[in-house]
Amino acid sequence: MTITIRAATPDDIDGLFHVRTSVRENTLTCEELEEMGITRAAVTAMIQNSSCAWVAAEDQKIVGFSMIIPEDACLFAAFVLPEYENRGIGKRLVQVAEDELFRQHDVIWLETGKTTRAAGFYRHSGWGNEIPAGEGDIRLEKRKA
Repeated sequence: MTITIRAATPDDIDGLFHVRTSVRENTLTCEELEEMGITRAAVTAMIQNSSCAWVAAEDQKIVGFSMIIPEDACLFAAFVLPEYENRGIGKRLVQVAEDELFRQHDVIWLETGKTTRAAGFYRHSGWGNEIPAGEGDIRLEKRKA
C-alpha cells in the first residue's frame, strides 16, 4: 500500500490520538494527554485555525502524524505507529513540518528525551545546538538552509 502525506483535518482527530497513545517511547494515555491540556477539542481547534498538522495515511488509516506550533517555531509532535516504523514515514512527516516552520522562522526547535530513538533521529536529520531542558529532556534547534 502507498502511504500519503496530507494536511490533517478535524476528521483525523481519533486517528491522531490512536497513533499518539500507541507509540513505544514517550508513551502517554489519553487521560495523561488531557491533564496536559492536549484534548481532542484543543487539537481540533489548532487544526481548524492554522496549517499545523499533517498525517500519514494508508488508505483511510492514519499511521503517523506531525504537528507544529507555528507562532513558537516549534516542532511539537511527530509520531508513527510502531508497525510502520523504519519506512521513512517519520522523515517525510518531519520534513513537511520543517518546511512550514521555515516559511516563517530562520531557527526552529523541539524538545525530546535525551536518550530516545527520536533524539538520534533528529540529530541524524540535522538538528543540533543541544541544550538540557530538564527531566532528561533536551532542546534541539535547526537553522534554515
